[in-house]
Amino acid sequence: MRIFAILFMLLLVCNFSQAQQPQVEPTVPLRPVHTFSIVARDPTTGELGVAVQSHWFSVGTTVVWAEAGVGAIATQSFVDPSYGRNGLDLMRAGKSGPDSLKELLAKDDAREVRQVGMIDAQGRVDAWTGKNDIQAAGHIVGTNFSVQANLMLNGKVWPAMAQAFESTKGDLATRMLAALDAAQSAGGDIRGRQSAAIIVVTGKPSGLPWKDRIFDLRVDDSPEPLKEIRRLVTLQRAYNHMNAGDLAVEKKDNEGALREYSAAEKLVPDNAEMIYWHAVALVTMGRVDESLPLFRKVFAMDRNWVTLTPRLPKSGLLPDDPAIIKRIVSVAQ
Repeated sequence: MRIFAILFMLLLVCNFSQAQQPQVEPTVPLRPVHTFSIVARDPTTGELGVAVQSHWFSVGTTVVWAEAGVGAIATQSFVDPSYGRNGLDLMRAGKSGPDSLKELLAKDDAREVRQVGMIDAQGRVDAWTGKNDIQAAGHIVGTNFSVQANLMLNGKVWPAMAQAFESTKGDLATRMLAALDAAQSAGGDIRGRQSAAIIVVTGKPSGLPWKDRIFDLRVDDSPEPLKEIRRLVTLQRAYNHMNAGDLAVEKKDNEGALREYSAAEKLVPDNAEMIYWHAVALVTMGRVDESLPLFRKVFAMDRNWVTLTPRLPKSGLLPDDPAIIKRIVSVAQ
């Protein structure tokens, strides 16, 4: 790995050899932390997103940035995470994505080893690939998206990403994951693969940032990070349905709640947690008979759920009725 540190220092010497000043220790990683990514906006929903795969541990902690109603950013190559924080600040203050990127690049003496994609809430988008990024490297800016890649096996990767994003149907997460899969199929990172991440935020901020993140998922270390990130996206979709079901229960919309719970279970049919709380919701609706097959299925998976059930009435999650609790527990085999 030391070869990348040596390379970076040589680039600095080439770019700044005229300056007769003491050498300053760089404040960024001395190795390329990133491979290929996409930033994008769904023009129908206003959702913003960014997704990435890399042969680097925990790529999502530095590369991907997004904020509802503001923008999405991928900062990579010899990555400077301040592009993420400062870029969102500039866009929140009213600058466009392209203008924010230009302003940050103008202040960065090491811009020729950077690669950045930036999109704002109106879909204004731009990207940058420094001339000293490790080849193959490049980007494509399209309508409501940009794709960017460096350290690739070949120059087919980012065109494949753009084509996949534009031709894939579905929500923003589906289309961005298709772009990542296309990149890997076209050759991907010359070093291989290790980690991946995806963030998707709502089109309009709620004022509660934790509610604005539809997806915020990371695979830090895996031989198949794209397969794992897809599994997590499916699981998150299911939990999003569960959350919507819980909200429907609060609003006394029982049928809406059951539709959401059923949708969650279709996505992950063997998830005991989801089945159990679906069953609990049925009991609170007075539909005990319908709940019993679900309880039976969960109890067969893990008897700890049997132990948990009599504890719920004290918390108000099941009726404080010993006969009902006894009936539920009795279906355990």
